[in-house]
Amino acid sequence: MRFKPSIWYPISAILAVINVGAIAFAVGEPWHAMSHGALAVAFVLWAQRLKQRRDQALAEQQQALEAPGGGGERLEVLENELTRLRQELGETQERLDFTERMLAQRTQDRQRVEPRP
Repeated sequence: MRFKPSIWYPISAILAVINVGAIAFAVGEPWHAMSHGALAVAFVLWAQRLKQRRDQALAEQQQALEAPGGGGERLEVLENELTRLRQELGETQERLDFTERMLAQRTQDRQRVEPRP
């Protein structure tokens, strides 16, 4: 599984906001409030770095697609995207199969437990 800044950016931003809000609840204990402040700063810095990485990756991908002589690069970008989509589709199909098996097993268990009149 690949680290995806587009997924972790909102998570880090939300964690930063939660820690800023937690400072108000920890005002009575200075060390506790300070630790929440430090965590908030760390999450904000992490969110900024993730946003930069995400924007940089999008810009590089856009440049590769728009490059006039970059047919080979464009093809490589498209192949990578297709590979990623195939992988996600495979994972989705596995989850669907698992869910279907669980539902079928649940139905069978109910039929065994409930006596028929």
